[in-house]
Amino acid sequence: MSERLSVLIAEDNAADRLLLSAIVTREGHRALTAADGQEALELFCRERPQLVLMDALMPVMDGFEAARLIKLAAGETLVPIIFLTSLTENDALVHCLEVGDDFLAKPYNRVILGAKIRAMDRLRRLQQTVLEQRDLIAKHNEHLVAEQRVAKAVFDKVAHSGCLNAPNIRYLQSPYALFNGDLMLAAYKPSGGMHVLLGDFTGHGLPAAIGAMPLAEVFYGMTTKGYGLADILREVNAKLKRILPVGVFCCATLINLSFHRRVVEVWNGGLPDGYLLRGGSNERIPLVSRHLPLGVLEPAVFDEKYEVYPLLEGDRLLLLSDGLLETRNHAGELFGEQRLLDLMAANEQRGQLFDEVQQALSAFRGETQDDVSLIELSLIEEARSSPLTFSNDGNDTPLDWSACFEFRAETLKHMNPLPYLLQLLLEVQGLRSQVGALYTVLVELYSNALEHGVLRLDSSLKRDVQGFAQYYGERRERLARLEEGFVRFHLELRPEHGGGRLIMRVEDSGGGFDLAAARACEQAAEQLHGRGLKLVSQLAEKSDWENDGRGVSVEFSWSAQA
Repeated sequence: MSERLSVLIAEDNAADRLLLSAIVTREGHRALTAADGQEALELFCRERPQLVLMDALMPVMDGFEAARLIKLAAGETLVPIIFLTSLTENDALVHCLEVGDDFLAKPYNRVILGAKIRAMDRLRRLQQTVLEQRDLIAKHNEHLVAEQRVAKAVFDKVAHSGCLNAPNIRYLQSPYALFNGDLMLAAYKPSGGMHVLLGDFTGHGLPAAIGAMPLAEVFYGMTTKGYGLADILREVNAKLKRILPVGVFCCATLINLSFHRRVVEVWNGGLPDGYLLRGGSNERIPLVSRHLPLGVLEPAVFDEKYEVYPLLEGDRLLLLSDGLLETRNHAGELFGEQRLLDLMAANEQRGQLFDEVQQALSAFRGETQDDVSLIELSLIEEARSSPLTFSNDGNDTPLDWSACFEFRAETLKHMNPLPYLLQLLLEVQGLRSQVGALYTVLVELYSNALEHGVLRLDSSLKRDVQGFAQYYGERRERLARLEEGFVRFHLELRPEHGGGRLIMRVEDSGGGFDLAAARACEQAAEQLHGRGLKLVSQLAEKSDWENDGRGVSVEFSWSAQA
């Protein structure tokens, strides 16, 4: 049974009002009557009927004006108005439909009037349902946006807790939605260098950002503990593969920037080519994507191999997401790779390239189709970087112990022992203030022992970019074939008045090296190799090399106030 309606009848003829009231009442509805337009408007504002039967021609205020004011008073609520008219001209009937919702010609037919009332009621109830659903959707959307803003606040604190504000980093990030599918992470290594990651998850918004939290957790945690690029890549890929649904993955470029060694390690999986731009020339080295994105391959077949390039003062790295290249202008043209290459070719000062790209993108007046991200990295002096800091809260470890760790061939092929040694040593609070120097010395000594001692690599290969590629390619091959050899660490902590001392000795199974020749090599400042001995001597309080080049001993000390 249909709902009982209140129907307003506005008719200046008393006989017609009586007839219409009888028809409306017999249809099961309540009839309200008015003799002119003004009375009809006042009655509507007082009684709020659901439907109006309106005579077009009435004294005081005609039906058209009364209908306009009733519609205005009803607001967004639909109150159907059926005009009652003896007019037959097309223009007059069209006007009835423009001002109201339907018309009924005199003389009145009860059957037709009843059908029109039912049709208008269905229209009214449909519009009411639409409004209710709209309000419900708006409420749900408001709740969803509030939840997303809370989630984004947490996401930003986790994802941006690193060093994106470092003096050697400039970046542009323009999200397509509230959540950014592009991810920028930067963190200082214990040695004072930094890891930087630019990632682009499939899709936009919250679904695209859902994998960013675990990725950031692995990235920051492993960087802080001193893990290298390959270890971080393997762990990130394994975690994303395990937790992400099929079809969701992360295109990424991961950078290891070493200020001491003046090299950059680059792994690119699925992002557009980045670029290494030489500051002293127009040379432009593409950082090509050679891998599948993170989260696609099973851990057993994942390839963590990266490329190594020497860096000089003034060199810059440019990384970008595909959103920049896919930005369109009003004519539907893509910003495109060629436009970017032209900008780099026309650039005269490397320090201004980032601004030039940003200005060109803005002038392009593009419509963003994706998250847009751009990062520029440069080499800075170690003194300007900010290595890790630690709180002095908590219990200190005993200061009178020694330990020996020997890492043999099978372990050397599959494991980087430095994070484990670093975590052990950083339990000593007095050493935490020297974490950058300590870890850098560990890296240099371990690299020398493994590469030049166990693997017998010649560092003079690293004379240019091609030599770097040859050197690290040979390193991977020899390490994969390694069947014997060892690197041994002797660690000794001694308490001293007001502090303590760490004595660290590193040995390897290699044939040693010519110490005098190595010291002569390091005097050549323009060389891209042979800096290790000098660096260790500068950072450690004391360093002694054995004459056969197979072992070295270094010392660090600290006071109780350290």
